[in-house]
Amino acid sequence: MKLEHFALNVENPIAMAAWYVTNLGLRVIRQMAAAPFTTFLADDSSRIMIEIYLNPVDEVLPYRQMNPLLVHLAFVSADPNTDKDRLVAAGAEMVSDQRLEDGSHLVMLRDPWGLAVQLCRRGQPMLAATENEHLAEA
Repeated sequence: MKLEHFALNVENPIAMAAWYVTNLGLRVIRQMAAAPFTTFLADDSSRIMIEIYLNPVDEVLPYRQMNPLLVHLAFVSADPNTDKDRLVAAGAEMVSDQRLEDGSHLVMLRDPWGLAVQLCRRGQPMLAATENEHLAEA
């Protein structure tokens, strides 16, 4: 089996989707213009999506008050420092900046709605590179 998407009930899915498209390079795959404003966003590999919506059937978690280790979205970043500065300028909030013994650089931020977003540059990549990434490295 392959993971298709991870879903989150959020306070403003339309604005959040626009921010993720503009600042994190995600693409809208499908979006409902009416409640619950379900939006599917894919990364540049088109292999995984996040689904965001505002569904009144259940609560929106208090992301701003939650420890980022409970739930966060992690993005591969070639340059976490540059990406951190760019995202903070776009409304994100800095949480932590960590360098691990294995050479990994992990930056934790909160998006403008309080959801934790992590920027990861791993000392040893954990995901298989796509064919396009292999071509770019050559």
